[in-house]
Amino acid sequence: MWVFYTFALPTTLALVGGTLRYFSAPSVPTYVLITVGYAWFCSLSIIILVPADIWTVSMFWGWSYWSTFILTWIIVPLMQSYEDAGDFTVKERLKTSVKANVVYYVSVGVIGIICIVILISLDKLKWSGVFGFAMTCSTLFGLITGAFLLGFGLIEIPRSMWRKANWQYRFKFLTHRVAKVAVNLDDAHQELSTVVVICQAISNQMSRRDVLRPCMDFIEQMLVEMMQENPSFKPSAGRMSDNDMEYDQDISGMAELRRRLRQAHFTFARYKSEYGALVLEALELEDTMKNYERGAAEQWLYTSGIRPPRTGTMARRLDHLEWIWRCSLRPKILRLFALIFGGMTAALLIAEATLLPAKVDLSFFSFLINVTSDSEILVQVLAFVPVMYMCACTYFSLFKLGMFTYYYFAPKYTNAVSLLMICSMVSRYAPPVCYNYLGLIRLEDERHKNTVFEKRMGVSSSGNFLYTFNRVYPIFMVIYTAVIATNALNRLIDFFGSWRRFRFDEEAEETDGCNPSGVIIIRKGTY
Repeated sequence: MWVFYTFALPTTLALVGGTLRYFSAPSVPTYVLITVGYAWFCSLSIIILVPADIWTVSMFWGWSYWSTFILTWIIVPLMQSYEDAGDFTVKERLKTSVKANVVYYVSVGVIGIICIVILISLDKLKWSGVFGFAMTCSTLFGLITGAFLLGFGLIEIPRSMWRKANWQYRFKFLTHRVAKVAVNLDDAHQELSTVVVICQAISNQMSRRDVLRPCMDFIEQMLVEMMQENPSFKPSAGRMSDNDMEYDQDISGMAELRRRLRQAHFTFARYKSEYGALVLEALELEDTMKNYERGAAEQWLYTSGIRPPRTGTMARRLDHLEWIWRCSLRPKILRLFALIFGGMTAALLIAEATLLPAKVDLSFFSFLINVTSDSEILVQVLAFVPVMYMCACTYFSLFKLGMFTYYYFAPKYTNAVSLLMICSMVSRYAPPVCYNYLGLIRLEDERHKNTVFEKRMGVSSSGNFLYTFNRVYPIFMVIYTAVIATNALNRLIDFFGSWRRFRFDEEAEETDGCNPSGVIIIRKGTY
């Protein structure tokens, strides 16, 4: 057990720290980074504990699960509203955060108390089982919503890797995506310019003795810092409306102006980052296709059109190695991993589809665990790989969903609100996915029959509602996954044109030919 922990826990800690460092913006407060890092570590530690739990372990479960539970449902939502608030003092931001969450907490609390009282009065629940009931409700929420996220990721991860190996298909997609993001970037630039013009106009007409002048000075300092972060940004005239000059009426208006400025800056930085990454990828892909076509003529040496040629004694060898990697190895490796992940997806779907019949066990993962049950290390490794893949599929769908809402993962430009939202989502789905996986492996050994995770949740194999639900709902997930795999959902969305914004699979859109606007932008090579 400790051999697995010795490797897995430091690796997880390094992964969390590296991810935070890569994505978080410089303006993200330290306490947000600590909270997000701790929540992610607790969530991923649950994934690590499941393989060891199969071998029987009871350490760390309470700390890991309840830390994740409290952070997900209480602390992180409050911090998220606090960071999103535009108020100028800690006290006012806390008040805004509490107001934003009080309706949700009161509603959920009242419903929860009513359900607990009813269950206790019917002798279906005891006071000692209230914590287990809360865990069951949280897991039930994750199982229902996570089924759709997991189903999409199980299909999309291998499919997207296979598509990336097809250079022509990927380039067509990039031309469409670049054109779309360029429009979004222009809109974001206009909005940020509008807010900058509003701030400057209000500042010019506000007296130095005005009671709101300290708030305006604070906003002006934000402007200075934003301009330092984006020295290439040049404000345009903007698009002002009749109500845009009414922010200086009271302190709540100034708070709203600050919030709008911060949101406009984040949106602009997000699209600028995405635009640059897409254009750079398109240029590199174009270089790769050209180098592949003239490989023999250039003696299999890679020539880049977006960077200076290499110099030195190792230049020729490095150019040759780069040609081998980009033009030969990389597409083959992508296809190989697409096939491996596709095989894991097929095995998981077969296991999910046959979970309900008690006497039918077609789970490949169940077979592996039961065959290697005498080897601690093998059990833990064979359990860790599929549960990690299931969580990766779920989180992949979450990040794709974030592209259509107000949170987004952008390297070096992810703000505190987005980090906290993603943190909450990631923490919310780790336990349900792990619990679903425990159902797939159908442990036969009496020593393994009820894991510590199941005991802590009050789940047994003798008619518990959550246990029964975990065997029934996967059938609907398999049906949904089949719909995703056959693109039936996309065809339905295309039929109702107004539903296009709910489409996850953007790569399926308009890839019959290149987008002329996108091609022109890529040819300019500005990123």
